[in-house]
Amino acid sequence: MADINSLVDELSKLTVLEAAELVKALETKWGVTAAAPVAVAAAPAAGGAAAAPAVEAKDTFDLILASVPADKKIAVIKVVREVKAGLGLAEAKALVEGAPKPVLEGAAKAEVEAAKKKLEDAGAKTELK
Repeated sequence: MADINSLVDELSKLTVLEAAELVKALETKWGVTAAAPVAVAAAPAAGGAAAAPAVEAKDTFDLILASVPADKKIAVIKVVREVKAGLGLAEAKALVEGAPKPVLEGAAKAEVEAAKKKLEDAGAKTELK
């Protein structure tokens, strides 16, 4: 086995271009890639400030009614009234005819997915945001 310290010293003398050529040669020889991992730790902010907060998983969603075919409008209006409690017939009709419009805002994922399935089964096109 090679002396690790002397190998590190030799590699430290390489220029950036030589190091890049070495990486390519090793990738070819060993059949691997030296791609950087996707998840990298956030670097601390300058001035000694705290590191950026971790990205939180999204727990509320908006369901947007994107479009409704003319022949499916009545069925979609019925589903909109079912999904959005307390909505009258006129309001539901205005919402469907004014698409794209939000049907649910800030709702739980399970509620949004159930409503999305009902609307799409009735013939509407929806978007999750």
